Amino acid sequence: MAHSILIEVCIDSVESAMSAIRGGANRLEVCGNLALGGGTTPSLGLLKAVQEAVESFQVPIMVMIRPRTGDFLYPESEMQIMIEDIRIFNENGVEGFVFGVLTEEGRVDVARTKRGSIQWLVCFHRAFDMTRDPMEAISDIMRIGGISRILTRQAQFSRVHPSQSLEILASLLKATRNSRDQSSSLTIMPGSGINPQTVGHVVNTLLPLGLSEIHLSGGSWMEGGMSFRREGMGMGVGGKGDWGIWRTDEGVVREVKAQVEATQME
Repeated sequence: MAHSILIEVCIDSVESAMSAIRGGANRLEVCGNLALGGGTTPSLGLLKAVQEAVESFQVPIMVMIRPRTGDFLYPESEMQIMIEDIRIFNENGVEGFVFGVLTEEGRVDVARTKRGSIQWLVCFHRAFDMTRDPMEAISDIMRIGGISRILTRQAQFSRVHPSQSLEILASLLKATRNSRDQSSSLTIMPGSGINPQTVGHVVNTLLPLGLSEIHLSGGSWMEGGMSFRREGMGMGVGGKGDWGIWRTDEGVVREVKAQVEATQME
């Protein structure tokens, strides 16, 4: 019998957290500003509010550690911010952290990433997708130790050329499977592009190669509640984002879960 696929949903509000849980999420990643450049470190207040809201569901919570949008090359001042955020969130009962640092040349910064992953469960986030060579990046991450999974959109989940779109992910899964031993394991978690239209093929193709987790936001802009909207004014997001609110859609998460379960039964 095939193993169950864990579904992680990234959220940036209590409302989205509850939608994700009701839709069937098995784990949450708490972020700030998800719709703006991939998200940033959430506030401690948001984490505590989410923890209180989902406490009865006993769902593990990961926290993104990213002090700003943009690239993943961090000066020492930003490293200090991230290390302090990790310390504070660790004191508040999170499962682990979503974190990653790159060098100027586009490699994983092994030394600096290690500073944030020595004592805690860590997922190397989509900084992985910005590296110059994914196989080189996997090798670098394996040298760090303490990193349990990699979140990646190395593939565009195309319905037009599905075999090509999953080729890189398949190679990554094979690389991690071939490198595992009794003392370490590294999981590849596809994300950013997982939706009800793509997930069935992704799972069907990658499950035989060891796929065990997927990641999505299931989110979109919804209309905000303000009736007065000053003409010509916005906060720099543009489009719906200037007056809208980013929310996870419970129905999208539920449909993804249903597609995963149906694929596993085939």
